[in-house]
Amino acid sequence: MAKQKPTSRAASRSSAQKKSPARKAVTNKTAGKPASKTAAKSSARKKLKTKARAVPAAKRARPKQRIAISHYRDEDFKADGLRAYAYYRDLGVAAASNGLAQAHVIRLIGPCNPAEVSKLHFHDVEFQMVYVLKGWIKTYLEGQGETLMKAGSAWTQPPRIKHLVMDYSDDVELLEVILPAEFKTVELAT
Repeated sequence: MAKQKPTSRAASRSSAQKKSPARKAVTNKTAGKPASKTAAKSSARKKLKTKARAVPAAKRARPKQRIAISHYRDEDFKADGLRAYAYYRDLGVAAASNGLAQAHVIRLIGPCNPAEVSKLHFHDVEFQMVYVLKGWIKTYLEGQGETLMKAGSAWTQPPRIKHLVMDYSDDVELLEVILPAEFKTVELAT
């Protein structure tokens, strides 16, 4: 008794796959081509796909964060920060982010005394950004040189970049954002 031919493409594929393991890789695009070429192309594709799939790096667990709201109050400026010639207003970001970041407003005390403020240093941070809220500040940044920043100016300081404050107006206020909240500052001999 003679075998009946399958009547549909799906039935045809199913029948071909049962007959030959090499034919399992045959798709509509490769139907009609010899099984050996199809198997070679199919395995080559699999190798490429395997190379393209990178195992994702394990993500570092981020600390749980909460909302931080800070309203302006003049009495929130404290002389408890990094520099003795500045008042700092903590914006609550360090506590809300569990140490992921820190943000504060810095009010530098005028008049500027270059002997006190112009000390070359760097911060061991991952990210630092400063925005001038009012007044002006003249800085030196390694690789950039002297730069005058006015109200509305902003800059980033790459990790461990050497810098110093050269001069500032009596009314200067800065917004500073730093990651992480706790970091080391290293003063350099000049």
